[in-house]
Amino acid sequence: MKDLTFETLIAVFEEIFGRGLFWTMVILAAVITLAYFYVLIRDRAVSWRKFLWAQLSMPIGAVAAVLFVQKVTRSGFADIGGPIDVIVLLGVAVAGAVGLAVLVYTAESLLWPKSDSDS
Repeated sequence: MKDLTFETLIAVFEEIFGRGLFWTMVILAAVITLAYFYVLIRDRAVSWRKFLWAQLSMPIGAVAAVLFVQKVTRSGFADIGGPIDVIVLLGVAVAGAVGLAVLVYTAESLLWPKSDSDS
């Protein structure tokens, strides 16, 4: 594999997660992202109380993402072989943390719309 292309990455992710699970995750991420942008445009400001709860959820998202990937790939922490494995695992943790923070903020904003005391 000389060239790393977008098509190659998609093929690798489909192989790792399975075609159905991968595209389900992509669609869910797109829907949650669109809902997040909707909430930001609708509210025209960030609710710092909801932002705090989103930040507090980040460690849970990081751990859940790492465990999810380890379960799906049928590997464990003993299979970590070198620095690139640690870097990939940290990337997965960061993605999970940010993803759950966005999900928590969006869900809170959709379920409990902004009030004057939220600023």
